[in-house]
Amino acid sequence: MNNINPPLANLRHELEHMSAHWWWFFLLGALLVICGTCAIIFPAVLVGTSLAVPVILGVLLMVGGVAMIIESFWAGRWSGLLLELLVGLLYVICGFVLVDNPFESALFLTLFISVMFIVMGIFRTVAALMLQFPQWGWALLNGVITFLAGIVIYRSLPEGALWVVGLLIGLEMLFNGWMWVMMAMALRSLHQNTAPAAK
Repeated sequence: MNNINPPLANLRHELEHMSAHWWWFFLLGALLVICGTCAIIFPAVLVGTSLAVPVILGVLLMVGGVAMIIESFWAGRWSGLLLELLVGLLYVICGFVLVDNPFESALFLTLFISVMFIVMGIFRTVAALMLQFPQWGWALLNGVITFLAGIVIYRSLPEGALWVVGLLIGLEMLFNGWMWVMMAMALRSLHQNTAPAAK
């Protein structure tokens, strides 16, 4: 009689698949860390050039979003695919709005980003608690930080400056990137431990 629990077998298969592609998760994390760092630095450097700041932030968001969408498909089928695809689409949409409407008021820009962060934070927190994928604690922390960042931005209205928005976008991307880097390292370790056993 077969005593293998189907959900456990599926989870094991998914972990083996993800661990074989750990470097995709690492590259995504590294790119998001770089974009997040740029999002923090550029608004502080470009103080007074209100047109340049939203355009740069929008481009950084679109680059990160496209990378997340590509990675979600390239890494193959796994339980976090839909969540990562949705977050990537949100990044791209918000980035496009920033680039397409650089003259919009700071009030609209700040309100839009605060809503985006609140929604993404709720998505990530709920997904981390429900799915509990590898390194889900980092995803939970990421979700909580993103949600709180959205609340902070909303409460800064109407005085919130673009450099504050850039700082919080950068922090969100940094935490997101480090979550992927840490998960990639855990998957790499799993891959190294299971490869000899498979042989």
